[in-house]
Amino acid sequence: MAWFKRTKEQKADRRVKIPEGLWVKCDNCKEIVYRKEVERNLKVCPKCNYHFRISAMERLKLLIDNGSFKELDPDLKSTDPLRFKDTKPYGERLEENRKKSGLNDAIISGEVQIKGLPAAVAVMDFSFMGGSMGSVVGEKMSRTAELALAKRIPLIAVSASGGARMQEGMFSLMQMAKVSASIGRLKDSGVPYISVLTDPTFGGVSASFAMLGDIIIAEPRSLIGFAGPRVIEQTIKQQLPPDFQRAEFLLSHGLIDMIVSRKDLRETIFRILTLLK
Repeated sequence: MAWFKRTKEQKADRRVKIPEGLWVKCDNCKEIVYRKEVERNLKVCPKCNYHFRISAMERLKLLIDNGSFKELDPDLKSTDPLRFKDTKPYGERLEENRKKSGLNDAIISGEVQIKGLPAAVAVMDFSFMGGSMGSVVGEKMSRTAELALAKRIPLIAVSASGGARMQEGMFSLMQMAKVSASIGRLKDSGVPYISVLTDPTFGGVSASFAMLGDIIIAEPRSLIGFAGPRVIEQTIKQQLPPDFQRAEFLLSHGLIDMIVSRKDLRETIFRILTLLK
């Protein structure tokens, strides 16, 4: 009997312990994929080409020349003008998201170079309160557009947002008009604006600067729209077409200009900037 117990213990000791986080489940094809393989593939699923969400800093590293980023207004932070509270005070929620994301708000902006060509860039980060557009996001986007206008360099915006930030109420909604006016001044002056849409781009962001680009690019299978499909179906009392609000659906209906895989995005933007010089 003792011999039997020792044998079981020895077998248990030989079991392979798989470290946590070694594998990741694809949200699209549901396959279990080796995490390092996904990361080597720029966080794109090697099985189905699904583009995982990435942070604003990861996005910048993929797009711009190394060491060229000069950040604009890095210390700008949201306040709590309405003293808003849902399950917790808005001020606490902001602080939690700053610690979680390492950012002061849902956008990073600045002056960069892309393969030697100067540009102004604003990149949103979905990990900060779902990329919601509050006063800081609107202000930084406007200031980036003003920088592009002052230096007459192209503006590139990368959107990832669930919409307006409800905790700031009307202050959030006002950003749509402010940012749209800034983009309008770029267009009047002939300064190019490239908008890149990633998964997801919704609400006030899609209803303002995200869809105002001279050229609008989307990553494959990105969800893009204003309201979500469930809300639309409940409103119109009809079933929506397959893949409604996916980038491919928008391209086929003329709402965006092209779909570009993440690995080709830097080169595609560079070619466009070269043509617009």
